[in-house]
Amino acid sequence: MEFGEAIKTIRQTNQLTQEKFANQLNVTRQAVSNWENNRNLPDLEMLITISQQFQISLDTLILGGTDVNNMTDKLIKDGSETRRARFNLITALLGTLLLILGLTCFLIKATSVEYIDAAGTLHENFYLLPIGFLFLFAGIILFIITGSQYLYRIIKNKH
Repeated sequence: MEFGEAIKTIRQTNQLTQEKFANQLNVTRQAVSNWENNRNLPDLEMLITISQQFQISLDTLILGGTDVNNMTDKLIKDGSETRRARFNLITALLGTLLLILGLTCFLIKATSVEYIDAAGTLHENFYLLPIGFLFLFAGIILFIITGSQYLYRIIKNKH
């Protein structure tokens, strides 16, 4: 059973109009109409509210029996989008941190004092240049990979 049919059945079983059903859930009548016509689907919090309010299990509400319905597909899609958004946030923060570390290495190198001691040994922190370039390169590569994955998903979803 599709999710819209399940909502309509619950509403009719409880002898409620769309308006009264919507008032019990603190949503608009149009939202209920959209749910029943499978034009829109509620979020997970609203599913829990419906389940508690009308004493119906989430399994029955979400799965609608044994077949996978549009609500199940929505929940799976929402979960993967949440994971993807979290991954993108983490990679953006990591890339930014790498770029900042690289620039910091260059700043330290530029402001540090180089000198020759009494024994004739040159004291220079030359190692900061390759480390700075390594951090910058890693940050840029991370942004390129994440950006190309994002563009690939956009192109893939258009087709």
